[in-house]
Amino acid sequence: MLKVTVFLLLIAPAFAQKKPITLESMSLAGRGGGRAGAGGPGAGTWAPDGRSFVFRQGRSLMIYDPAARSAKELVSTEAMDAAAMNPPAEDGPVDWTNRRARTGGLAWSADGKALLYTAGGDVFLIHVDTGKWDQITKTPVPEIDPKLSPDGKTIVFRRGWDIYTSDVATHKETRLTNNGTETLRNGGTDWVYPEEIGLGTAFWWSPDSKSVAYLQFDMSREPLVPHEDLLRVRAVYEPERFPQAGEHNPDIHLGVVSATGGPTRWLDVGDTRESYLVARVGWMPNARSVYVLRTNRVQNRDELLSIDVESGSPSTIFKESDPYWINLQGDVEFLKDGKRLLWTSERDGYRHIYLYSNDGKDVKQVTKGGWEVTAINGVDEAAGRLFYTSTEPSSLERHLYSIGLNGQDKRALTPEPGTHGISMGSTGAYYLDTFSSLASPPRTTLHSGDGKELGVYREADRTDMDQYEILPTEIVKFKGPDGTELYGRMIKPAGFQPGKKYPVVVSVYGGPGVGLPVRNSWQGISLDQVLAHKGYVIWQAENRGGMGRGHTFETAIYHKLGVAELADQVAGVKHLISLGFVDPARIGIHGWSYGGFMTVNALLNAPEVFHAGFAGAPVTSWMNYDTIYTERYMGLPKDNPDGYRDTALPQAAKNLKGKLMLVHNFEDDNVLFQNSLQMTNALQLAGKQFEYMLYPQKAHGVSGAASRQMNEMMVVFFDRALK
Repeated sequence: MLKVTVFLLLIAPAFAQKKPITLESMSLAGRGGGRAGAGGPGAGTWAPDGRSFVFRQGRSLMIYDPAARSAKELVSTEAMDAAAMNPPAEDGPVDWTNRRARTGGLAWSADGKALLYTAGGDVFLIHVDTGKWDQITKTPVPEIDPKLSPDGKTIVFRRGWDIYTSDVATHKETRLTNNGTETLRNGGTDWVYPEEIGLGTAFWWSPDSKSVAYLQFDMSREPLVPHEDLLRVRAVYEPERFPQAGEHNPDIHLGVVSATGGPTRWLDVGDTRESYLVARVGWMPNARSVYVLRTNRVQNRDELLSIDVESGSPSTIFKESDPYWINLQGDVEFLKDGKRLLWTSERDGYRHIYLYSNDGKDVKQVTKGGWEVTAINGVDEAAGRLFYTSTEPSSLERHLYSIGLNGQDKRALTPEPGTHGISMGSTGAYYLDTFSSLASPPRTTLHSGDGKELGVYREADRTDMDQYEILPTEIVKFKGPDGTELYGRMIKPAGFQPGKKYPVVVSVYGGPGVGLPVRNSWQGISLDQVLAHKGYVIWQAENRGGMGRGHTFETAIYHKLGVAELADQVAGVKHLISLGFVDPARIGIHGWSYGGFMTVNALLNAPEVFHAGFAGAPVTSWMNYDTIYTERYMGLPKDNPDGYRDTALPQAAKNLKGKLMLVHNFEDDNVLFQNSLQMTNALQLAGKQFEYMLYPQKAHGVSGAASRQMNEMMVVFFDRALK
């Protein structure tokens, strides 16, 4: 057994008595007491040349010059915010997609001379050299996802479900599409594509600024699910297009239209309702072809196509297949020479970077090894080098490296053990490194592209750390049931006594498609600390299925979600019990979303191990979840009926022995409320007693006063169930 204990450095005098962490102190804690990432660079947006970035500070937009290591105000946003047309109040049905649409933010022009700023649904153009601004639109209907053309003369945006352009100089508008409706969306997506594929935009400028490529989502056969706002005197029906496993996906068409208007030229991408998903779209550097990354419905065959706009003729740049599934991460990244592109793939068992020629005939593997690349951060084409973040030292850490595009001369740029979050301009000239570890709160430093530290950009406020007793975290290694080495993190309770037996609260997510939860990073003041100060051992373990330790580690869950994950979580708890200070009859577990699924799963399918569970927004049957996520891991219901049946939790309701609290948001747009209702019905029919909390007017998350109430409810629940 490997056990590494990291004790926090005490900054306050040794005689100072620190306060215990409570729910009240958790809510009052400043940024310095927050979780990993607190005190980081925030929402900075790098200029195209990577030599400055813009960020928000109060009502000002600030521009930071790394060479001078100083920031100055570019413009106050107060006048722009006041000039904006406020969006109308939501008196009618909710637009579930526009809840996710980019209605705010900043975007640079290609030459770095201007910025687009959106406020109140309107678009403003800021001139970087003077700080002066022009209001481009002033309409009651918000403009969504505005983009400046590469030549800086025209802005394209979506209004409603159609695409428009506006001339920067004259503000003259041209409507490029005119048949958009709620179910026929030009330049707008449905809910499932941005959620599960990361397709956050649906129109793109050509490199020569002459054309716009766009996706049209035909959602007429995409099933509706009901939501209702019942807090109003007259309840409002708010339906959502949500395809559940095995149902129709939207039918997607790819079109190209002149920026000055005219007919759309349609390009064939195949049957997107039943056979294919359109995962990525953009322009080839020659401005004559559009690329499409197309994957089959169950996502184990990818194909990058280049489609000639004039002829409609496609050519294949590359194909890839996998016996299980292919994880889609990042975008197709073309180099400025217009001849090569970067792509990441797990084809050798770990995610690595590959350099392709644009025709796909030449391919080189740039990075290699038994570790994972988690991000491409930038490319210095003049020097022939790229920057990337990886897990090379340990899956517990993230580090920045640079390497030649030929795969030679790799350099480690972040030697300090821990987690390094990198914000870098696309050229790699400068970057911000937000570093933290279990012993070190977040600290953001400015660096040149060769790794040299130029100064401190931001440091965590240590007030809370000096005032409150933050209990140390230990990282523990244990073996899963198949012999796989796994990591867990543990916090022992305040005033720990080795001879005493303590109750345990397990925190779990456990789902695929995200990084593993155990990290050498700052944890800070959190609910874990509150519970540890109340006498609980806190435990969180990784399980097979998560990302960061290779594709084989992930695929143990294939076609049977919840089985290998629970087996690994049980192994972690049994290892914890073997340490001698845990009461095996008082084990609790909690989680949200996939973690809610795992919590109910644990109580029903390992009742001898888990005795109390607080399950938030649980999936209770994979037939209830969306097509793209579910079919990636479970396949189609018609092809895997046993897997869908055996992993459905309501059928195991009779197994409940411990104490269960179900928590769900009534208007959850992600894990539908029907999941908890089906579980409720099954438990009632089985004669089981359980607790329930419902949050109205909430989507998938809980925040504000409701979050504080829920945290208190969880603490009270575990005190009642385990003490």
